[in-house]
Amino acid sequence: MRTGFAHKKTKESNVEVRVNLDGQGTVNIDTTISFLNHIITTLATHSNVDIDVKARSDLKHHLSEDVALCLGEALNKALGDRRDIARFGWAIIPMDASLVTVALDLVRRPFTICKLSLSGESIEDMPCEDITHFISSLSQSMKSTIHVRTLYGENDHHKVEAAIKALALSLRMAISIDPLRTGVASTKGVL
Repeated sequence: MRTGFAHKKTKESNVEVRVNLDGQGTVNIDTTISFLNHIITTLATHSNVDIDVKARSDLKHHLSEDVALCLGEALNKALGDRRDIARFGWAIIPMDASLVTVALDLVRRPFTICKLSLSGESIEDMPCEDITHFISSLSQSMKSTIHVRTLYGENDHHKVEAAIKALALSLRMAISIDPLRTGVASTKGVL
C-alpha cells in the first residue's frame, strides 16, 4: 500500500497529514480555515487519494503553508522511488465561466508556475495569496513540477476550485501505476 505520513510541530503550528495513494478519495480534515478544508476535500475527492489532516496554528498563513508542506511531504513519502508510475498528469477543467489548465510532473525537481488570475483579496476565509502559496509549497515538498493557468473566468472561487480539480485529476493520472512500465519513467533511470 502506498501511504505516507508527515508531522510538523513548531511554536507556530502543529500539523499531521496522512495519505493513501490507493484510496477512494475519503477525507478527514480538522483545520480552522473553511476554504482550506474545501480545497483539500476537493483534492482528495477528485484524485482518489485518501487524505487525513489535523492542524492548528497561530495564523492562517502559517496554517495553510504548513498543511501544504506536510501534505506534499506525505505524498512524496507515499510515492517512494516512483517506480512504475505514469509520472506526468494534466487536465483542463471548466467551472461555470472559468477554465483552468494544470500540468504536473513528479520528476523530483520542484518548480511552480501558478497563474490563477485572482482579483480579490480573499476567498471566503482564506487570503488569495495563501492559496497560491499553498500550491507552490505543495509542489516544493512533493518534489514536483506544477503549472497552473487560468485561461479565463470571472469568479475567484470558481477559478480556484477548477484549479484544484485539475490538480487532483493531474495527480491521479501521474501517480497511477502504468501497466506497460517497469521501473521509472526517465531516460536517466531514476526520478
